[in-house]
Amino acid sequence: MSGLCGWYQKNNPKIDDQAVIGHMLKKLSASAPHRAKAVSDNSSTSCALAAADFTPQDILNSSQLMVACAGHIIWKDRTLKTQAQEKGNASVIAHLYRQYGTDLFNYIHNDFALAIIDLQADKTILAIDRMGVQRLCFQVVDEGIVFSSDIQAIFQHPAASRQLSEQGVFNYFYFHMVPSPGSVYKDINKLLPAQYIEFSGGQLTRQFYWQINYQDKNSQSFEDLKARFDGLLRESVQTRLTDASGAFLSGGLDSSTMSGILSEQQEQANTFSIGFNAEGYDETPFARTAARHFNTSHHEYYVTPEDVFKAVPLIAQAYDEPFGNASAIPAYYCAKFAREHGIKSMIAGDGGDEIFAGNERYVKQEVFELYGRVPSFLRQHLLEPFFLQLPGMDRLPVLKKINSYIKQAKIPLPARFETYNFLNRSPLNSIFSADFLSQVNPNWPLEMQTEVYERTSAHHALHKMLHLDMKVTIADNDIRKVNNMCTLAGVDVVYPFLDDDMVSFAASVPPDLKIKQGKLRYFFKQATTGFLPDEIINKQKHGFGLPFGVWMKEYQPLHDLARSSLSSLENRGYFNKEYIEKLWQLHDSEHSSYYGVMIWVMMMFEQWLDNH
Repeated sequence: MSGLCGWYQKNNPKIDDQAVIGHMLKKLSASAPHRAKAVSDNSSTSCALAAADFTPQDILNSSQLMVACAGHIIWKDRTLKTQAQEKGNASVIAHLYRQYGTDLFNYIHNDFALAIIDLQADKTILAIDRMGVQRLCFQVVDEGIVFSSDIQAIFQHPAASRQLSEQGVFNYFYFHMVPSPGSVYKDINKLLPAQYIEFSGGQLTRQFYWQINYQDKNSQSFEDLKARFDGLLRESVQTRLTDASGAFLSGGLDSSTMSGILSEQQEQANTFSIGFNAEGYDETPFARTAARHFNTSHHEYYVTPEDVFKAVPLIAQAYDEPFGNASAIPAYYCAKFAREHGIKSMIAGDGGDEIFAGNERYVKQEVFELYGRVPSFLRQHLLEPFFLQLPGMDRLPVLKKINSYIKQAKIPLPARFETYNFLNRSPLNSIFSADFLSQVNPNWPLEMQTEVYERTSAHHALHKMLHLDMKVTIADNDIRKVNNMCTLAGVDVVYPFLDDDMVSFAASVPPDLKIKQGKLRYFFKQATTGFLPDEIINKQKHGFGLPFGVWMKEYQPLHDLARSSLSSLENRGYFNKEYIEKLWQLHDSEHSSYYGVMIWVMMMFEQWLDNH
């Protein structure tokens, strides 16, 4: 993936601007084949911009304006598209900024990160795309701001500070990644999807330039919606194709759809799958079904425990913050396998579940939401006194289920999402040390999720859940996973389901078409019937997991690596040693897959600390 970095400071003591920007570029992307930089010669300021893995005209430097951009920008206006082809994206952005100011974001589409340093107005503007595919991190320093697509590059600037945030560490163990807008460092922040910041006169302001417009009703016929969907599918893939494109193919709805569209565009489409010799984890039979159906040139690689052992330190090094999603391993090996077959750009199916309602929890939560439609008088004076307060109501199986249902239904969304979170299964003081807990706000994760859940103008609970998942599941997690692993493997990656028009279209599909009679992705499945094989449409949702907990029992080097990592972590003062020992006991005695998740998360944190 491409990226950018830079800074702007007034009245800054003289530093070697050229050397600093060179160090930032090297940290940003050591293997980038193309780099550009621009350094101001204004004696009253210190400012520079740089881009890695860029097209030659993604940097603009003038006496009044400096612009850098990264990503896969799409210009839908023909005039702007022609101008970009002739003069470069940075030139178009500068033109739009001079004409429209921050309204320029209305004209930029697809994934991007951009920085504008307006020397005349003493202003710096940073922004990322609507879905958060690209990334920008920043730190406010003495009368200035330092920024980069990669946090570690920021620390190459002499004014930047580097101190771990206890809150960021807590958030990592809660989410298994560090969600925006915070970071694992105290003074580093990250832009949210569809957000821009202005830094001027030492003051920083944040604004959203766009939000998803969810609709509860739509007067269009199913056939009209399907026709629009079909057109967008092909357009979103076509605009992102290169001569060396391949597709991830797990055998699920999204990757199969992407592979099918790719097979229409290329005479012999290349698809890539990862398999596991572990019961319940291998989906290659479904991937083969899709590959046969679309007649792709299909390639499979089976990840082994030894592969996992070798990849752990590489992955810990590849992320600028701790990242605990174990499916990064298969993502890396799949991208690496594709690169070995000459592929330079991968098509990913991420986002389909989060725009067309494909996750099991959506149906489950809708069942709980039904309880809120029962008249409050009946709930408060009949159902709850009877099922929750009378003794013995949790003993008989049927009554126990009703009791559990009411207890969970009484928890409002999005808090109900987190009832099975590892950190909510035990008292926090039994997990973490008292000193560590005294420095964090344990309510921050839910406060952040509630803010995102309520920020949307949507009224229906399903759309509010989708809005939350677009931020936490997609922008903070899945995209970070795939982007970094593709970069590590040496390939680019694109996300057609996250096309601006595709997301807006999906938001216009009403909730009762997204899920109908308890059937997930109803519209999507109906619209792709006849295109996708029936086995793919009717299969149960699986996922792209890693049998780490199982393999840790079977492969001693992996077990030893985890043991030594958690032993080191014990001495850092975050966890109670008793909790770590209990975790090992539970893993060894029961549910190795379940408890293996937390062991993986803790191991990767320790590995990340070692590497950074």
